[in-house]
Amino acid sequence: MSAASLTELLGVDLPVIQAPMAGVQGSAMAIAVSEAGGLGSLPAAMLADEALRKELGAIRAGTSRPFNVNFFAHRMPASDAAREAGWRDALSPYYSEFGADQADIPQGPGRRPFSPEVAELIEAFRPPVLSFHFGLPDEALLARVRSWGAKVISSATTVAEARWLAERGVDAIVAQGLEAGGHRGLFLSDDIGTQVGLFALLPQIVRAVRVPVIAAGGIADAQGVAAARALGAAGVQVGTAYMLCPEATTSALHRAALCSDGAVETALTNLFTGRPARGIVNRAMRELGPISSAAPAFPLATGAIAPLRARAEAAGSSDFSPLWAGQNTSGCRELPAAQVTRALAAGWAASPVNAGS
Repeated sequence: MSAASLTELLGVDLPVIQAPMAGVQGSAMAIAVSEAGGLGSLPAAMLADEALRKELGAIRAGTSRPFNVNFFAHRMPASDAAREAGWRDALSPYYSEFGADQADIPQGPGRRPFSPEVAELIEAFRPPVLSFHFGLPDEALLARVRSWGAKVISSATTVAEARWLAERGVDAIVAQGLEAGGHRGLFLSDDIGTQVGLFALLPQIVRAVRVPVIAAGGIADAQGVAAARALGAAGVQVGTAYMLCPEATTSALHRAALCSDGAVETALTNLFTGRPARGIVNRAMRELGPISSAAPAFPLATGAIAPLRARAEAAGSSDFSPLWAGQNTSGCRELPAAQVTRALAAGWAASPVNAGS
């Protein structure tokens, strides 16, 4: 599928999608990228109803261009009191160190899946594009989304996941390589060993499906975009390269980590949410191990580590913060998001075109 088919599908000028990045961006980033001709994205899984309504209103007021709203499609796990108690025990030495109280652990999952209630809320804003992570919501919800004309995108970490999504009628698929920052989109298996690097995954998915395939993972500059096009991508999705933009809400501690020599060391970790996600290695990941069998299932691990994060950050430390980032932070620049978008798109025009693209 060609870039022309993707840009026509999404109604954008440039085959560049800004990856939705919960916790480090909101409507300002989405507006800036959409106004520049790409597809700006709003991460919505962590937003309460009023915050989501406010952000969607800001986007509708700030741009007439298409935009994407991203949701998680996970199924909430059953509560496991023994496992949650074990997780608190594993963290108890740190509670003692920071003088934190386990009574301060926030209640609730922190991240919610797409639901009929959320669909009801967003329908008034009619987002042109909805993207999903961890599979898809049920057929009734998808039908409702499509009824107002929205295009549906979801991410795949394997060829099997891409085929599963294509069989369910998605309009485009994000091929998420191992290099990508943030949460793995895997949903047919919880085995992180099934995921491979983008440039091994991308051409396999392009051959396996007949919808546009969007490359994601480790793309941080025009050269990466050109390479993705040469391997058959119809467009790219980029996140980490936007994290130092003035429109990003990336914290000072996270920005410092992205600019440090330590940014070259990333790992997949489940400590912060219960699900594997790539971030810059910090103290928590070194001392607890990046993957812990003690961590409750996603998203229930979030609560117990939150007080430690708050105490550490108040002391100027990111030792217990999720420092999400991809393996390639070399493209991070303190530049306006519009400029980053146009620079990425320049790589598309300069790329040799694969016969499949």
